[in-house]
Amino acid sequence: MLQIDWELIMSDLLPIAVSAFVVIVLVLLIARKFKLSSRYERAPRVLNSWAALDKGIDPTEDQKQ
Repeated sequence: MLQIDWELIMSDLLPIAVSAFVVIVLVLLIARKFKLSSRYERAPRVLNSWAALDKGIDPTEDQKQ
């Protein structure tokens, strides 16, 4: 019958788990510092008629007045 040596498996997986944890923490810290996601968000500075339609605002109401 096949006998599994759990100590050998755990001793091999421990360095991999520790290094994966360190990499994940470093990636999260770097992403928080540089805020890469906000750099690529596209939000118009001025609300034009096309953007107003996306927000649910009827741009023809300004022309009626």
